[in-house]
Amino acid sequence: MDQVDVVVIGAGVVGLAIARQLALAGREVLILEAAQRFGTGASSRNSEVIHAGIYYPHGSLKARLCVAGREQLYQFCSERGIAHRRCGKLIVAADAAQLPQLTRISAAARANGVELDTLTRAAALALEPQLSCAGALHSALTGIIDSHSYMLALLGEAENHGATLVCGSAVTSLALAAGAVEVGVNDTAPALRARLLINCAGVHAPAVARLIAGFPSAHVPVAHFAKGNYFTLSSRAPFQRLIYPVPEAGGLGIHLTLDLAGQARFGPDVQWIDECDYSVDASRAPAFYAAIRRYWPGLAAGALQPAYAGVRPKISGPTQPAADFRIDDVRAHGVPAVINLFGIESPGLTASLALAGEVAARMA
Repeated sequence: MDQVDVVVIGAGVVGLAIARQLALAGREVLILEAAQRFGTGASSRNSEVIHAGIYYPHGSLKARLCVAGREQLYQFCSERGIAHRRCGKLIVAADAAQLPQLTRISAAARANGVELDTLTRAAALALEPQLSCAGALHSALTGIIDSHSYMLALLGEAENHGATLVCGSAVTSLALAAGAVEVGVNDTAPALRARLLINCAGVHAPAVARLIAGFPSAHVPVAHFAKGNYFTLSSRAPFQRLIYPVPEAGGLGIHLTLDLAGQARFGPDVQWIDECDYSVDASRAPAFYAAIRRYWPGLAAGALQPAYAGVRPKISGPTQPAADFRIDDVRAHGVPAVINLFGIESPGLTASLALAGEVAARMA
């Protein structure tokens, strides 16, 4: 049986960031990805936003790693010429009844070390004349990124330091064995023995953890799937910044984001589903029009086109409080050869470098 130091399951942005971090530290790293190429799940089906760290509970992993990861990500992109832009965003109250929510959001952001500017309606419209709102918060730290180029850079640096990515390699069996994990791929008998297994399988992370023979099942959360549908705008948007409504249950509301070419897209909504499904539900378009017109009344009929969908890897359901990131190491579950990452939804892209540092620190 082949021996390997570290097996990372999942070549999304977080798995690639962890593989790079460990390879730079001199560890032998093998990345196993079930799909035929890297980054095909949540890492390429999101808003490509660099988040400031506004909404997350103070002291949570999401808050701490988003704030730290944001600055690391901006520096990483600047040093390597990865396309990104610190465009800023407005969080808008559609009417006076929502203004107290802006106050609460601003206080939560300040607790996380993020300062937001409070704008009157007139000040917000001076920045974005097509906007409709009773007031807004301005986040100067929010940006956008070419996530594919970022993942390419992570993979390139990982491979330059000895890491290996093997796509088309679905992990189908795992078993604890004498301080290691035996790994079977594509329904074959286990052919690998890893001294450390890092489970970064995103929406499939709980299912992967349940494959580990001998692993305590009480430490594996239930997976919940919340689809986010996206629609694009057929014409150029009249906005220079990202526009977010106040958050809704399960997500941040149907917001307007921009790609680096200035094309607008709207989403994601929140659609709880029973299993992972990336088809766009075009029947949800009327709800998109209604939500968007609360902050952009000028949206023309027929201007939205179905684009793509992502699935949030949640470990809390629709009636439960939003769960924090979980990085479960030996101190959580008692198994020294396994680290499971659960619930790495937004702001996972922003926090990816900080998540990698956190995993590396827990291995020390």
